Amino acid sequence: MIDAENLKWYALYVRSRYEKRTHEMLLEQGVVSFLPLLATWKQWSDRKKKVSEPLFRGYLFVNIEIRREKITVLDTEGVVKFIGIGKTPSVVVQRDIDWLKLLVKEPDAIHRRVDSLPPGQRVKVLAGPFKDFEGVVVKQGRESRLVVYFESIMQGVEVTISPDVLLEVAGAPIQLHDEPVLQGKLASVEKHFLRL
Repeated sequence: MIDAENLKWYALYVRSRYEKRTHEMLLEQGVVSFLPLLATWKQWSDRKKKVSEPLFRGYLFVNIEIRREKITVLDTEGVVKFIGIGKTPSVVVQRDIDWLKLLVKEPDAIHRRVDSLPPGQRVKVLAGPFKDFEGVVVKQGRESRLVVYFESIMQGVEVTISPDVLLEVAGAPIQLHDEPVLQGKLASVEKHFLRL
């Protein structure tokens, strides 16, 4: 019997273009799986169609009791490995999963995915669908661009947001890939992962 207190979210790295298939197989096995999908338009020579694509290529998330379900997950077609330090899978906090769920509901605000966190002012969003997000401002104007960064998978997502709803937050420098990336009042996004 699975103890709800031991259920935690983990990030998985999966084979390229296997995200949806692996997600479905995990669900069929009774594993709680989350694949953030983003609706986009694809143009072919003869037609245009709306399709759902993974927000982060090669990643999906599972909510499991690691000791009991790790092997089941690893034996699922398409799964390469758990994301973690060495052989220890890293726990993804519930707040990051909630943020990802919010982000995919606002596809028009998303501009691009980023693999590193650019320098800028650390801020917190005060209102709107992204309320309580923390991130780094990468461009200012009538609309600010904010990068929300998920350290667990080392991915970020750039979103457009009104500067009127941003509050400056003091932040200490952080380390990414063992190099100092930010100085002074530069930002992290809670040192957690999120790639939108």
